[in-house]
This record gives sequence, structure tokens and C-alpha cells, in this order.
Amino acid sequence: MDKPLTAPDRDDLEPLLLAEQIGMDAPERFINREISWLGFNERVLAEAQREQHPLLERLRFVAISATNLEEFIMVRFAGLKAQVRARMDTHSPEGLTSAQQVAMTAARVRDLQLRQLEVWHDLRNELKQRNIDIIDRSELSDSERQHLEETFETEWLPVLTPISVDPSHPFPFIRNLAVSMVMELTRQSDNRRFTGLLMIPSDMPGFIRLPRNPKGHSRIVPAAEVLHIYLDHLFPGFRVENPGFFQLFRDSDIELAEEAEDLVRLFETALKRRTRGDSVSINVDDRVPDHLVTALLEEFGLEQEDCVRMGRDINLAQLSEICDIDRPELKFQPYEPRYPDRVRDFDGDCFAAIRAKDFVIHHPFESFDVVVRFLHQAAADPDVVAIKQTLYRTSNDSPIISALKQAAEAGKSVTALVELKARFDEEANIRWARDMERAGVQVVYGFLELKTHAKVSLVARREAGGMRTYCHFGTGNYHPITARIYTDLSYFTDDVEFAQDAGRLFNYMTSYAVPSAMNRLSLAPLNMRETLMDAINGETAAARAGEPSGIWAKMNSLVDPEIIDALYVASQAGVKIELVIRGICCLRPGIKGLSETISVTSIIGRFLEHSRICCFANGATLPSRQARVFISSADWMPRNINRRVETLIPILNETVHQQILDEIMMTNLRDTANTWVLRSDGSYVHRTAEASKSISSHQYFMENPSLSGRGRAGSSGKGKGKGKIKGKNKVKNNIKPNLANQTGAEVKTRGMGT
Repeated sequence: MDKPLTAPDRDDLEPLLLAEQIGMDAPERFINREISWLGFNERVLAEAQREQHPLLERLRFVAISATNLEEFIMVRFAGLKAQVRARMDTHSPEGLTSAQQVAMTAARVRDLQLRQLEVWHDLRNELKQRNIDIIDRSELSDSERQHLEETFETEWLPVLTPISVDPSHPFPFIRNLAVSMVMELTRQSDNRRFTGLLMIPSDMPGFIRLPRNPKGHSRIVPAAEVLHIYLDHLFPGFRVENPGFFQLFRDSDIELAEEAEDLVRLFETALKRRTRGDSVSINVDDRVPDHLVTALLEEFGLEQEDCVRMGRDINLAQLSEICDIDRPELKFQPYEPRYPDRVRDFDGDCFAAIRAKDFVIHHPFESFDVVVRFLHQAAADPDVVAIKQTLYRTSNDSPIISALKQAAEAGKSVTALVELKARFDEEANIRWARDMERAGVQVVYGFLELKTHAKVSLVARREAGGMRTYCHFGTGNYHPITARIYTDLSYFTDDVEFAQDAGRLFNYMTSYAVPSAMNRLSLAPLNMRETLMDAINGETAAARAGEPSGIWAKMNSLVDPEIIDALYVASQAGVKIELVIRGICCLRPGIKGLSETISVTSIIGRFLEHSRICCFANGATLPSRQARVFISSADWMPRNINRRVETLIPILNETVHQQILDEIMMTNLRDTANTWVLRSDGSYVHRTAEASKSISSHQYFMENPSLSGRGRAGSSGKGKGKGKIKGKNKVKNNIKPNLANQTGAEVKTRGMGT
């Protein structure tokens, strides 16, 4: 790791300028997307080495890094290799061929896997010092062996299937991500030799917790060690030699056929294909001899460079099982999200709270229960006549699904737009969709060629003054579990123009009816790019005219070349641009003559940064009430802006505007405890500060209630005052579609994130 920066104040975020200039026509002005993502996962792994974190939380960061890397290999890396196999003559924005990217990425992946192993081994020693012993089979006591034998005989033996490979028992299909055991077998009756295989069920634990020893130590043995002990039970009559484990990675992306008529049936078929994708790479433990490795590579159509030797720990994602051990002193102090006083003031009546004033909920610091209550209240309220809802990801036994079913069973008109193309959640989404249909919910599956990623709820309620519509716009998913981990924003309003826009959005998603105009919302793929480019170009023009200018933005990923180039042009005009990009960033900051007024930071910590916010100075110095502030479901990536249904929501309410700009964005920009700074060469260094000046955005938000959630005590207005921001935000939003064919073109989307 590079030597950390010492930067207690925002002024120290001034970029490090490259001596060599890069022009606007040079491919090198972009950072490679795959390398940038791997850099993000390296920052995640670095959290496991931070002694400020509790020990089991550090171990959890190793498991998260390993899980992230699995998905990267199965999707992004697999996609690059598929391009090479297809001999596609394509180049990345920075000018690299697919083959060059595969070579560069493969080396970085191997290095990251080996670093994960090193960190795990260091933490294993630290766990031992804290009386958590991860042992191998040679350290088992007689009583522990007896305990394990009972477990093996009753729980494992019935589900394990030993295989001896020969002409009548050909090599079986190995599922994606499956961990399997390979060995050499010699039949004792005739000395005939076989290759032996043992495929491990996906639901088998990776670690077995043993009874505490007399000293009170927790003792945990890897399941792999246990299987080594009982191979003679699985292969009686054979001599077993050189047993070891391997894990296979396959291409797990789903590509859509243009002519598919039944989208649900298409995805049910595609999910089955996913487990049979092309082989991408293999992890093998060190106990497998070279000739067996060669045989495996030949069987899976892989080369030597596709194999990574992983010691005896080939599936580090399973380390999360150890993190669940009951040692609270080795974990983050539990945090219970606040329930906003804004809603408590009205005895939990969400509709009354929204009628009084727009407000935003800042997850996970404020409770997702407000979103759940909003929908359950709508389901139970006899005056509610209709509910419309997008669903991209949600949880098992989702209270959101429950509310929609309850509303439909009560006779309300309920429409759910279910996105089947939510990677690795497609199967669950199909199940929920059919469950809702049985309850009477009108389920729509959206566009075949677009992924519906917008997060919107609409509730129509009959009131004394006529029909009133309440809306929720979110930056994150309707998922109560991830809402306790991801930082996101939930915006509630009954503003008539927002309600009209939400209605037009649902009509677009259910009928392909492109709205002729919108009041306030910008939509991808229709006009979000135009709105963003106009806002960036407006700051550029202001700077050239000598007026105040500035751009603040926060998101998960910045990849889109057109937007990046617009930011470069703005920087050359003198616009001060501060970006908080958690993951992928293809923009190079701090290049003299190109991007020297741009700084980029990444916040990695206890919570996963997920909210999307962008702010434009609009003729004043940031922060100010005059600034244009937006929240969004979309990152600045081609897939989000061109191939997804996304929302960009202007914030017009004064209190909410102040909270997002002055509280959330300012605190993120001032963070020193969790922040990494992107340098011009694409590397990151951790931003540090003296202990007395250290600022943790996560800690701040845990300890301080949000401005719009404070209720009457913290309200800046009374009664129904909406306090809308005036000025350029008020301009009507005319839709100019950029899709030539709303229902035709095949889209092959690869990528990560939500």
C-alpha cells in the first residue's frame, strides 16, 4: 500500500498533478474500468488490515472482498474472455484490446487472491490470540473426532456422492462456484487406478464449530479438514492419494434473445444455463499434484494461466461464517437506526407527515421501517385506491411484497413493475412475481431491452379535496436487509407535479408510452443524459464568464466517456469539481491542463456507500440555497444512462435541499477516517488526519439526526409550507427520446452493482 496522505482538511484534497500532460484526444485520459474496479476491491480488503476495526469485522471485509471478486470473475472477466474467444475487434475507451485487458486483469486478480490469503492468515493468528482457534485435523482431540464422526455419519454422508471416473462413469458436470475434491484412487482388489471426485453440496458449511475446550476457547475446524478424515468412509476398498480441493468459475452473465416472447420463461431457462456457462478460471489447493491439475484444466478447457494455487483455503467467501460467532466485543457496536421524529410527530401517520412537509430518510442511519410503514399504511387504508411500485431487489419474506399482496386482496388496484434482470436475484424475483399475481397484483415485467432500475412508489388516496398522490423516490432498493448496511436516500412528497411525473413514468414502464413532457423528473434512457450534460455545461459557461461555478457529485461508479469528457472541459474552464466515487472511476483527476481542478475520493467503511447525489452551483458558490441538487437511482455509466430506466429527481424543498447539500454532501467531502484519494496515475492513498481532527461521516450520521427528520423541534417551517427552491429548477422537463426502437434492439449488458 502507498504511504497514506496526511490531510486533515478538505484543502488537502488538492490533486497531485502529473508532470506529463494528457490531451482530450488521448485514450490515456481514461482509467481502465476493470482495473479501477479491482482497485475498489483492494480498498475493501485494506479495511481488513485497519486495526481501528474490530477483529471479526476485519475478517468480514476479507469475506466481502472474496465474494466481490467471485462476481467480478464470473461476469466482467468472463465477458472479456468471451470477447477474446469470439475474436472481437473491440477496444476499451483507453485503447486496450480485449486480449490486453484479459492479460492485465488476470495478473491483478491473481495478486488480489493471494493478498486475500495473506490477510486471512494474519487474521487467523490474531483470532487465536483472542481465543478463537481455527484448527486443522491434526489438532483434534479424541472427543472432538467422535463429535465430528457423528455429524459426518448423520448429516453429511447421506448427501455426499463419491465418483470414480472411468469410461462408464465419465467426468461429471461441475457447477459454477462449486467446491469439489479430486484425488487418485487405487482399488485394492486389483490395483486398478481411477480419478476420484467428490462434489460438495452448495449448502454445506465451510466451517464446523466444535464445543468449547476446557479453557473456554472457541474451536473451529474447516469442513475440508473433516472430509479428509473420512475419505475411507466414502471410498471403501480404495487407497486414496493426493486429495485436494478446487473451485471452478464459469461465465454467469445472461444474454437476452431479441425474439423471446415470454420473458419469465426466458429467464427460467437462462438461470439453468447460468450454471453451465463457459469455464473462466479455477482455484486449486496446493495439495493437488500438478498432473491432476493438468487433467482438470484439460477437462474444463482452461490454460495454466487460468489456474490459481490457493494454499488450503480456496473459498474465502465462506469466512463470513466465522464472523457470526458470538463475540460482541470483536464486532462493531450494534446500531439501531433512528425512527424520524418527522413521522413520530404524526403518531406514525406517513400520509399526514408528508402532507405537512416533504422529507427525506437517510438510510441506514434512519429506519427503513418508514418505507415499509408507508406501504402497509396504504394497504390498510380504505381511502387508498391504487398503489404502483417498482421492484428491483428485495428480501426473502419481504414486507414490501406482503403489503402489495395485502392491498390487492383488499380490492385496491395494485401494479408491481418487477425487474427480472437483477443479476443473481432473477430466480427470487420470478417467485415473488408469481406469488403476487396469485394475490391479485397486476405484475408487469418491464422492457425486454432495458433494465428497470428506478426506485419509485406511488399511492393514490381519495381525500376531501379530491385525489391526492403520495410518492416515494429512492436511490436504493426496496430491501429491508441491505437498507441496514447501504447508505441511501428515501424522498417522500405529495407535490402534484412530482405525482404527475411518477404516473407518467409508470405508464411508460407498463405500456411503452413515452411521455411527451415531464414536470421535474428526468428519465433514462430518455433525457437524463441531456439534463446532466446541460447542468455540467452550464457550470462550464459560468466559469468562462467569470461567475461562481462548482460541481459536487456522489455515486458508486463514474464510467461514461461523454460525461467524463464534459467534466474535463469544465475543469479546463476553471470549475472546481469534487467527486465522491465509491467504486469504479475512469476519470483521471489532477492532470495539468485537463483535470487539475477535479478531486476524486472514495469512502470505504462500516457501511456501503450507495446513494447517488449531484449538485451544481447554479450561479453561486457551493454550498448555497441557489444550488441545483438532484438525487438519482443511476450511476454515471453508459448502461445506466442508455440501457436502464432510471430517475433523476430535483430537490426543491428547502429543508431537504439543505440536508442533502449542507449535511450529507459536506460531511462526505470532509470525511478523513474512511476516505481514499484517487491520484492521477489511478492509484489510491488513504486520507488520514490527526486523531483530534479525524472525521468519520458514518459516525457523524449515526450520532446526529438529519435535518428533515427532526420533526417539529427541528422544522424550518410550519404547517404545509413546502419551501421549494426557486430559479432554474422550475423549468419544465421536455422529454426528447434517444431510443430509436423502444422494443426491438437486443442489449447485452455486463456489469456490477445496483
